[in-house]
Amino acid sequence: MATAADRSPIEVLDERAAPPTRTTSYGDDDAQVYDVRLPKRLTRSLTVVVVHGGFWRAEYDRGHASRQAQAFADAGYPVAVVEYRRPGMPGGGWPGTAQDVAAALTAIRRDPDLAHPPVLVGHSAGGQLVTWAAAQPWAHGLRGAVSLAGVVDLAHGAATQVGGDAIPAFLGGSPEEVPQAYAAADPAVLPPSVPVVLVHARDDDVVPFELSERYAAAHRGPSVRLTPVAGGGHYGLIDPEHPAFAEVAAAVDLLAS
Repeated sequence: MATAADRSPIEVLDERAAPPTRTTSYGDDDAQVYDVRLPKRLTRSLTVVVVHGGFWRAEYDRGHASRQAQAFADAGYPVAVVEYRRPGMPGGGWPGTAQDVAAALTAIRRDPDLAHPPVLVGHSAGGQLVTWAAAQPWAHGLRGAVSLAGVVDLAHGAATQVGGDAIPAFLGGSPEEVPQAYAAADPAVLPPSVPVVLVHARDDDVVPFELSERYAAAHRGPSVRLTPVAGGGHYGLIDPEHPAFAEVAAAVDLLAS
């Protein structure tokens, strides 16, 4: 009998939870929305904000984050899942994608159903976006950020072709071509002002564990915590049925405490 550990990436990415409680716009573009999932019984005084991955590519939207988000709602958290414009979409790429995340967070913090302090949870490219947010001047109101297999060292990732050409496509070129973009977007050179937990499987063959190690080394201190996971690859961290997801839930609970 197949187990959660045997599920293919396609199965994880294609499976969907039930529809959200509602979808709310934070801008004029169709991609500038967030889904709200409310718990049947509110037991946590913190809002989980999920930022999906997909190497910032237009073909990967927030749908594949729905089961992860529902798991947080089932645990008693109000949840928002952010959509954002991506490269190839009008306004997508750097800096528009990051500006969308910032605008969504502003709207979420004003949403009466999501009024609790937010913790950000981002997978893969979403890990870059939430650790970028954790270093912004306006991050003081955040409880923290959880990066799941995050692309959290953009310069090194570009040099080693993590995601193929995904990083240069997002930022508009290589570190040599657009150094200002890397300086502004790369979490590895942006010290966080709120706690950050990095959860990363050692056997991840999509975004190497090394990227989280490099981020943790660059920002060594009590506010940054690296949680290695023995297995799960790149996708087990967003699959609530996989044993690796327990480490994700523990990271969120840690920031909620």
